[in-house]
Amino acid sequence: MVAHMHTTWQGMFPALTTQFRGDHSVDVEATCAHLEKLIDAGIDGVVMMGTVGENCSLEPEEKRTLLRAAVTAAARRIPVLSGVAEFTTAAACRFARDARELGADGLMVLPAMVYSADPREAMAHFRSVAAASDLPILCYNNPVSYGVDLLPQAFAELADVETLVAIKESSDDVRRLTDLVNTVGDRYVLFGGVDDLALESMLLGATGLVSGLVNAFPVESIRMMQLAQAGEWEAARAIYRWFTPLLHLDTHPKLVQYIKLVMQECGMGSEVVRPPRLELVGAEREQIVRLTRDALATRPRD
Repeated sequence: MVAHMHTTWQGMFPALTTQFRGDHSVDVEATCAHLEKLIDAGIDGVVMMGTVGENCSLEPEEKRTLLRAAVTAAARRIPVLSGVAEFTTAAACRFARDARELGADGLMVLPAMVYSADPREAMAHFRSVAAASDLPILCYNNPVSYGVDLLPQAFAELADVETLVAIKESSDDVRRLTDLVNTVGDRYVLFGGVDDLALESMLLGATGLVSGLVNAFPVESIRMMQLAQAGEWEAARAIYRWFTPLLHLDTHPKLVQYIKLVMQECGMGSEVVRPPRLELVGAEREQIVRLTRDALATRPRD
């Protein structure tokens, strides 16, 4: 029997990048080394193979290998969640079962990829994946990226599914958090899922953040969150305003390329992405490098 950690649904959960070698093979060792850096910085949990982790660019066995390695590397110091982003409900259920056997502590479930399901279909997908294992689930709502939007009423209808415990709200409309609370009360734990709405999300009741730029700036990301948790909003705002030019990168279609280049500039990993994504070139690359170097030159000091 695989032992699982109890997941405390609060704090900073990086959407970890998947590191690749120059030939685009998965670099498991580098990915786990990066995870170790973030654990040392004080993260509260990790999401493997989310959008930032290039889930849909990984082969099924690569996903299993990465998850197994991350669980081993984390060594029960933090909960390890796995993204579930498959093209069919059957494949998502299969991976949910495998993730449990590999030792994952929870799942971050996305709608089925490519096809834009209507609400009835999307809810059926979430119910099916939840039934495939007993792992707790963070429901990932990102209509901007995936064309599927689960409104608060949908989550009210899903409230009978006990393992659907949290919502990562990435609709890009921070008002949605208040609508969720007004509709379902405290039935779900709320996570902010958009980097440049992080502080707003916490003010409105999010107890956790799933972040991309924390991969590059873990100390500042965690410090900002902790200040907000303590109600020290002025100090949190100061970090947030410094960080926001980079946090905007999380909302772009090329967020993976952008975040990985920022990481590389910070000495936190490699910019290599797997096609169809390509590394940045020309003026676009220069802009991200400049933003990063400006941030490094002005980073807050306690």
